[in-house]
Amino acid sequence: MPLSAYFDDTFFRHINEWYSMILIKRQMIEQTQSLNASLAINNEDIRFCYTTLKDVSRSFAAVIIQLHEELRNAVCIFYLVLRGLDTVEDDMSLPISFKKINLPTFHTHLNSNDWSMDGVGKDSERLLLQQFYRVSREFMKLKRCYQSVITDICERMANGMCYFLDHEVSTKKDYDLYCHYVAGLVGIGLQRLFEQSGLEKSGSSLELANHMGLFLQKTNIIRDYLEDISELPKPRIFWPREIWHNYTDDIHSFTKGGSNTTNAMLCLNAMIADALVHVPHVIEFLASLHEPSIFLFCAIPQVMAMATLSLLYNNRNVFEKKTSKVKIRKGLACLIMIQCKTFPNAITQFHKHLIELEKNLKVEDPSYKITQTICVQAKIALLQQTKKKVPQAASGIMRGGGIIIIIGMSLLVVVLLLILKK
Repeated sequence: MPLSAYFDDTFFRHINEWYSMILIKRQMIEQTQSLNASLAINNEDIRFCYTTLKDVSRSFAAVIIQLHEELRNAVCIFYLVLRGLDTVEDDMSLPISFKKINLPTFHTHLNSNDWSMDGVGKDSERLLLQQFYRVSREFMKLKRCYQSVITDICERMANGMCYFLDHEVSTKKDYDLYCHYVAGLVGIGLQRLFEQSGLEKSGSSLELANHMGLFLQKTNIIRDYLEDISELPKPRIFWPREIWHNYTDDIHSFTKGGSNTTNAMLCLNAMIADALVHVPHVIEFLASLHEPSIFLFCAIPQVMAMATLSLLYNNRNVFEKKTSKVKIRKGLACLIMIQCKTFPNAITQFHKHLIELEKNLKVEDPSYKITQTICVQAKIALLQQTKKKVPQAASGIMRGGGIIIIIGMSLLVVVLLLILKK
């Protein structure tokens, strides 16, 4: 097969993504090797924790592993504890009565050497609960200040989950409250862990941390519409009635196509406008961070969320059963991971995807004006925070030697493809 067969316009348009995928693959191997070397050989519990972390969320595992060693284990355990809690809440085969008993008491098992739960969740999440005592044993090795934060957030989240077992997401206020319980509290808990570690200054705004969680959660809820509404034995509806009732009397109609498609798209765009409200607060929070690994840990998911919203905007695939879940390209995700190491670079990426979304706005869309206004406010916030922040590195935008960089990346990928072909 001639070499030209490996390449087309798409390949060259995304050459920097190919290069980023190679770099991230190498980086992940090096970080995993370094992590394994630092873990006690005879400590099966902590090894289980990091293996399970990769199994339940490869993307979060990547950003957690690169964290400062003072925080790494605490954040890993924090994530697994909340993932275990979420598995109980998320299993729609469980009766509500079971959840009302087990969610509020979940945090009490963190100090148990042998507690576990069987028959809940699927695959890696089920295994996590089946061997939860391994997580608990590592939890008890953490500093007391970390234990206190994790226990408190777990209990508060569980209580919030119980509340929404009996209450639907009807108003936008309900929507914000639900997202606060399942994601905003995560942001607040992380900020408290950062401060307790001494790596970030104390007294930072927990409200800004809450916005970080809401932005991520709302992006996921918008993207996962079809998956949630198709859930068996009972659909899950997180889109607030206050928004979707403006476009239909039955939110399930959005999956039926035909004449419903137009209203489905209008509702989707209104949901995205609601999520974008959090962007200025997200930028302010990122600008407040100082420790490099913490900044990278926080910035990557936020920029990916912005890129995802840009992809979701006016995208009918959100409602199409014949298509898989709408996600950004793996290459783009790797590029974001590479280019988010400093505040200026991360902001450049954030701005890029915000502009992409703004270019797709439709004047005839009822939410056009509010979305455009929010985009302008977000760009102002980006500019203001960039001016305030002391530059840590050159902008991520390629200048001058850009052509040379592209040629170098192209040659590297060509060589790798030839090697793979052999």
